Amino acid sequence: MSKDYYKILGVARGASGEEIKKAYRRLAHQFHPDKPGGNEQKFKEVNEAYQTLSDNNKRVQYDRFGTAEQPGWAGAGAAGPGAGWNWSWGEGGNSQVFTDFGDLSDIFDVMFDGGGIRPRRRTYQQGSDLEVVREITLEESFQGATKTINLRTYIVCKHCRGQGAEAGVATKACGACDGRGEVREQRRTFFGQFSKLRACEICRGAGQIPEKLCSACKGNGRVMNERSIVVEILPGVPNDQIVKIIGAGEAGERGAAAGDLYVRVKVKAHSRFERRGDDLVVRKEIAVYDLLLGRKIDLPTVEGRTIQVELPTHFNLKEYLRVPGEGMPRFGGSTRLATGRGDLLVDLTLKTPKKLGAKEKAILERLEKEGG
Repeated sequence: MSKDYYKILGVARGASGEEIKKAYRRLAHQFHPDKPGGNEQKFKEVNEAYQTLSDNNKRVQYDRFGTAEQPGWAGAGAAGPGAGWNWSWGEGGNSQVFTDFGDLSDIFDVMFDGGGIRPRRRTYQQGSDLEVVREITLEESFQGATKTINLRTYIVCKHCRGQGAEAGVATKACGACDGRGEVREQRRTFFGQFSKLRACEICRGAGQIPEKLCSACKGNGRVMNERSIVVEILPGVPNDQIVKIIGAGEAGERGAAAGDLYVRVKVKAHSRFERRGDDLVVRKEIAVYDLLLGRKIDLPTVEGRTIQVELPTHFNLKEYLRVPGEGMPRFGGSTRLATGRGDLLVDLTLKTPKKLGAKEKAILERLEKEGG
C-alpha cells in the first residue's frame, strides 16, 4: 500500500463516514494553502484520502488491494482522479460530466462557503519584494559602508498619498457588488455544483469606491518612479550576504503594505589579499638571508598599515605564517556589530640570490659541514 489514507486523515480503519468527513474538514481547513502556515502538498494528500475513503466502493477496493484504482486505470498514460478524467453521476439518468476540476484551493472555498467558513475578503495588493546586487570593495567590507541604491519601482502616489482618490471626495457603494465587497458565483466541480463568494474585482473587497479617482495614479494609489534607498553595510560583511530592508520594496496598492528590499552584497576580488572566511591571505617574497637570520619583514594590512613581523627560527615554508588579529572583522550578523578579527595568513616564498660570490659559497659550505 503506497499511501495509508487512514493515517493521513488520522482515523481508525473502522471509522464511520461521519468521522472521516469531520477529520477531512478539520485537516483541509488546517492545511489550506491560502491560510497562514498552510501546506499545499498535505492539503492535496488529505483531499486524495477523503475522495477514496468517503466512497464506499473505493474504500472497499482500497481496503482489499491497497489502491482505489479500477482495472485498466494503471499504466503509462492512464487517467485517475484529478488527472483530467471525466467523472459523471446523477439520479434518474440525469448525469453531469466534469472535465476540468480546477484548482483545489477553489474547490475548498466552494465547499465551505455554505458551512460557516467564508472566504477571506481580498485586500488591496501588497507591494512585491525587490532584490538588487551591490558591489563593494574589500576595504569597504572591512570598514563598513553606507551606500545609496537607486531603483525604479512603484512608490506611493504623492498626489493622493496612496489613497487612490482625489482629496476631499466622497465614496459611494460599489455598483458591481451593491456595497457588499463580494459577489456570488456558481461553480461546478467534481463534488457537484456550489455557490461561492468572491471578492469584488471592482472595489477589491472594500464595498466602497471613490466618486473621483486620483488623476495621477488613476486610483491605484501608487506610481512608477525612481527611488533612492540608503543601505548601511556593517563591517566584516561576507560575500553574497543579503541585507533586508523592511518596507523598502514596491509600494502596495491604495495604502496596502509595501514589500521588502533585499540587497545582495558582492565583495570584489582584491589585487593583494585573498579572503578566506574571516582570515586574509597575503603572499610575501623573502630573501634567504632573512629566513636564515630570523629577521623582521614588512607586511601590508587591509586597512593600509604596514606591520613588522619577525620570522620564526626554522620556519617551514610549506605552512602559513599566522599573524593573529590582522584579518577581517568577524561579522556578527545583519543587526550586530563585528566582534573580534580573523588572522593574516602570510604565504612565504623564498627568493634566492641570482649569483653567489666565492666568499658567500665558502660560508654556505662551512655551514653545511657544521650541520647548520
